[in-house]
Amino acid sequence: MSAGIILSSAGVPFAVEQRDAIVGSAGTSSIIQADNQGDHLRAALLDFGSNLFLGAVPTSVTGLSVIGPFPIAAYRGWVGGIVSIDGRHRSRLAVAGTAVYYIVTLVLQLGGFILTMAAGVHVGLAAWRARNDESLRSWAGFRLPPAALADAGYLYLSAVPIFLAGSLWEFFA
Repeated sequence: MSAGIILSSAGVPFAVEQRDAIVGSAGTSSIIQADNQGDHLRAALLDFGSNLFLGAVPTSVTGLSVIGPFPIAAYRGWVGGIVSIDGRHRSRLAVAGTAVYYIVTLVLQLGGFILTMAAGVHVGLAAWRARNDESLRSWAGFRLPPAALADAGYLYLSAVPIFLAGSLWEFFA
């Protein structure tokens, strides 16, 4: 994330062009269309659902590999960093109001992703440790300790309201 902030704020063409491409392609999404039409609640709920079901759940499943979600996390951090500049390529951190909006949005969104990534990695590590434990049933070739699944559930119970708060903040602040 720091690299994205530094490079985009410095005007490095690669970072700025990636920011513009990502923001440009997001502009056609149903989330942005709802927001542009003034339907902020719909935009927030679509964003929440997208973050949870299209972002967090697949990352958690990838977490079963233990190392798989880390490149995804690095990419999310990169994107979070490069969007620290606005459409005119000025830093959102330069003005107090936009800085607070940007930082709170980033903390909430990335916080939810970190928790759900941790859920998957935790279950993946537990499955790896339990791979030879014959007392556990095998599920799709994995021996998943119930305690690890419960922990993952608790992490999701924590992440869901964070995702919702992040989406509501993003579209109502």
